[in-house]
Amino acid sequence: MPLGAGSDMTPQDVEKTETAGASPAAVLLRPQVMKKRADFLRAAQALRQGTPSFHLQACDRKDDAPTVRIGFTCSKKVGNAVARNRAKRRLREIARLVLPAHARPGWDYVLVGRRDVTATYDFAQMQDDLIRALIKVHG
Repeated sequence: MPLGAGSDMTPQDVEKTETAGASPAAVLLRPQVMKKRADFLRAAQALRQGTPSFHLQACDRKDDAPTVRIGFTCSKKVGNAVARNRAKRRLREIARLVLPAHARPGWDYVLVGRRDVTATYDFAQMQDDLIRALIKVHG
């Protein structure tokens, strides 16, 4: 039932009912956002996979935590602040759509935007690129 007029459900209740039917893995793999520089540096030293629209860096944390962590970065080469923010928004959205089904628990992923490409590349193709990159990184 959609949240609207005449509904006594709060947004939290709606989220609970939407995730109640989801598979346990999908709920468990909801990505956490990485914010510490050390986490980004560790991922940069691990596995890498380039795609036409972005670069993927992946690092196995080797812990038993069932969480997936994700980070996003775009250098000034991508463009001005508007272009970098647009590129990161697109990266966040493809990660939100793809990672719950294809990421592995205990891994960190960093999506790095590419100059003149990430902000304007076809969105469906970016999703396919992320799926292919994850398959190659995980072997």
